[in-house]
Amino acid sequence: MADQQDPAPHRTTMVEKGRFVAAHCTCGWRGPARRARSKARTDGAEHEASPREPVS
Repeated sequence: MADQQDPAPHRTTMVEKGRFVAAHCTCGWRGPARRARSKARTDGAEHEASPREPVS
């Protein structure tokens, strides 16, 4: 029987750069830079709910 492990949980944080903020995830995913913090938080919440792997 193969040992099955749960995938690591996706946890996002907000990273500010100048006037912009973007959601960054522990999996490597990064959301688009936004001026509205609320939109960046929404991007992060949507990623946590339906994770997409980072594009290489």
